[in-house]
Amino acid sequence: MSYEIIGISVLWFFLYGYLIVASVDFGAGFFAYYARMTKKDHLINQLISRYLSPVWEVTNVFFVFFFVGLVGFFPDMAYYFGQSLLIPGSIAIVLIAIRGSFYAFENYGSKDNSLYMFLYGATGLLIPASLSTALTISEGGFIEETENGVQLLYGELFSNPYSWSVVFLAIVSVLYISAMFLTYYAHRAGDRPALEIVRKYALFWSSPTIIASLTTFIALSQQNPEHFQRAMDLWWVFGISVGFFITALFLVYTGKFYGWAFIAVMLQFFVAFFGYGASHLPYLLYPYVTISNAVTNESMAVALVIVFIAGLLLLIPSLILLMRMFLFDADYVKGEK
Repeated sequence: MSYEIIGISVLWFFLYGYLIVASVDFGAGFFAYYARMTKKDHLINQLISRYLSPVWEVTNVFFVFFFVGLVGFFPDMAYYFGQSLLIPGSIAIVLIAIRGSFYAFENYGSKDNSLYMFLYGATGLLIPASLSTALTISEGGFIEETENGVQLLYGELFSNPYSWSVVFLAIVSVLYISAMFLTYYAHRAGDRPALEIVRKYALFWSSPTIIASLTTFIALSQQNPEHFQRAMDLWWVFGISVGFFITALFLVYTGKFYGWAFIAVMLQFFVAFFGYGASHLPYLLYPYVTISNAVTNESMAVALVIVFIAGLLLLIPSLILLMRMFLFDADYVKGEK
């Protein structure tokens, strides 16, 4: 296996980690706001707060690793994405800053300010929508290279069905992943009223998730037939993902083994995410950047692989320790400390 394949695999794993951890965070913020609007915040918001308090500050660690590593491994990506994503990326950064600021205000300042909660919940949906622009652009047809640099074709981006299908998939996936985790978390806390509410959320958002996935595949066949054909060659990978989806949905519907249900959700997205990434290769950005012509020199690539694998080996135990100390501590989960 070449070092560029190892490098992109490690980076993709960091992005997958961000997908799961950030989705739970973003979705939980939206559900907290929705619960307040429906007068059910007294039932589930304490549970959500117990999850968010120790986790929200480390959510973006995975994303930072991925971004720095992507630029380090594949410098050409900085040129193309740096110019084309200047406005969407800036919007995402502003939204992340707003989210962090108003989370602090909500938890350490005013406890009953609806504006803070609205901004926290809204950014939970707007951030994944804005970040999904990068995946959309990578399929080609949305940027133009001119004498003045790379320009994003906003008219094509906002009028393209594939672009909106990706946004829809990003939003509903966030809500589905978050609801599935909160269902498990409520069960572990023994919080029956909260469990009944978030379990309904999990079952409700499962249908839009699978519909959005199918819609995105159909739109991809029109946007990038070459990528679509390679994805079809890996149909069995996506079939396995659907199998994990059905397993998770069945376990939640029957009200049993919520922990295994969330593991099935993580495996569902792990298989689909890596299947998508594998079918996207050798292109990183159609048709400008491939994994072979954009990689940095060999000595730098080897050094980066070592550093990022070491970072991964450090980050995972740290998260496990965080979960053992807070998220899965019996007394903490039940709100007794």
